[in-house]
Amino acid sequence: MTAITTAHLNTTVTLPTLLTQREMCGVVQKSEKWAEAARLHGTGPRFVKLGRAVRYRAADVLEWIERNVRTSTSDGGA
Repeated sequence: MTAITTAHLNTTVTLPTLLTQREMCGVVQKSEKWAEAARLHGTGPRFVKLGRAVRYRAADVLEWIERNVRTSTSDGGA
């Protein structure tokens, strides 16, 4: 997270850490082709569209990883 203070309003806003597709793929050790297919099918981490740019919030990537934790190969998850 990044904190930004606006001088004229004297407020602090905490922004999420944003990862590019390449950075996110490096974290989860998947290809960029996989990321594109996962976005299409809704099977990967949540993502943010900023104009044409795709970004991934680090917290969403961690949440996706946690949702995919299994204790057995027969555990299909929810």
